[in-house]
Amino acid sequence: MSKTDNRLKIAIQGGRASFHDITARYYFGEEIDIAECSTFRELCNQLNTGVVDYAVMAVDNSIAASILPNYALIEEYGFKIIGEVYLQIKQYIMCIPETKEENIRWVMSHYMALNQCEEYLLNRPMMERREYHDTADSAKYIKEHNSADIAAIASKYACELYGLKLIEEESIETYKNNFTRFFVLSTGEKFKNDIPNKATISFRLPDEVGALAKVLQIIVDNEINLSKIQSLPVFGTANEYRFHVDCEWTDYAKFKKGIAINSIVEDLKILGEYKKGELVNDYSRSKQA
Repeated sequence: MSKTDNRLKIAIQGGRASFHDITARYYFGEEIDIAECSTFRELCNQLNTGVVDYAVMAVDNSIAASILPNYALIEEYGFKIIGEVYLQIKQYIMCIPETKEENIRWVMSHYMALNQCEEYLLNRPMMERREYHDTADSAKYIKEHNSADIAAIASKYACELYGLKLIEEESIETYKNNFTRFFVLSTGEKFKNDIPNKATISFRLPDEVGALAKVLQIIVDNEINLSKIQSLPVFGTANEYRFHVDCEWTDYAKFKKGIAINSIVEDLKILGEYKKGELVNDYSRSKQA
């Protein structure tokens, strides 16, 4: 793709300092341009039409489970998974610097973030919840509107970026071991030259007794670790499912042998071969200096 400044452009869902943005900057570095998308469909269109070089998409959460429509979008557009990141989701409550906690009447954030902080908010009934489309954009909103009676729940990165004040120094999510898995998507070109040790494959099964068991046995016999398996309904059909399987290996040849299952399955696809993602526990602007 032609560029004037050689900076990569990455599509994300959400705004600056959102968890998608944090993931993109962790994987690609700070010297990137971000295309903020309001929906995952818009993100896919940006990547598909070449407006951006890569995209970052959330696909799983340790509390909320898989985001099944996003798996369907990856297949619909034919994107390649070239990387993954596991980001620990830490939610912080913040306000403009002049605000006193006792004056806060509203708390604004994405509905998922509000739910993740249920215990904290139940102990503060004076703070009425107000849903917003994005965590980081809620922080941006109270900054731009100088909202003295509204707090936002977002990342610490958002607090730093928008010059806000933390009401609590520690994160306030109810369950601390909360990770979201993000895929790094491409139309074909890889960003890193990592040696892959993980893949996501998908297939449909014939309506035969024991078909799935046969497939899984072949994979296991070749010493491939199945770290995830899930089914997704095939749109427009009744009682037909597409299976998505994450495979991990130490011997690539055995992986290739283990997925030689075309005689059993239908429409086998390798959605991506990539390096197993790292666990990212914290991220803030100060760490990027």
